[in-house]
Amino acid sequence: MSYPNLLTPEDMLTTAKERLNIPTIVCICGSTRFMAEMADADLEETAAGRIVVRPGVNMKTEHPLWADPVEAEALKVRLDELHRAKIRLASEVLVVGDYIGTSTTAEIRYARSLGIPVRFTHPEIDPDGTPAAQEAS
Repeated sequence: MSYPNLLTPEDMLTTAKERLNIPTIVCICGSTRFMAEMADADLEETAAGRIVVRPGVNMKTEHPLWADPVEAEALKVRLDELHRAKIRLASEVLVVGDYIGTSTTAEIRYARSLGIPVRFTHPEIDPDGTPAAQEAS
């Protein structure tokens, strides 16, 4: 007796996006020091017909929501999890900027572990040295 192949949640999401004719979803990643460049990338990706998700909070700027250090740390944890959810939702990741730190490196590796292609505005900063041409294959 054979059993049907059950779809993983990732496969179900992919199938649902295809059936609903959802455009490519791009998750922008990078240091928040590049928020202006992320806005430019958002504009370009949106104009190209893609849905864009990206960091919406820059904790390097002052704000009452993260003025208290304890609250700031809790918020950072929630924002990191939210960004990982954006990566899971995405069809591809676009890393913006000419520098990446440990958080962005972790996001790149997370996306790749899920089989999500990663593009770079500056390919030379790829922490794994994976050329974009290899990503597509």
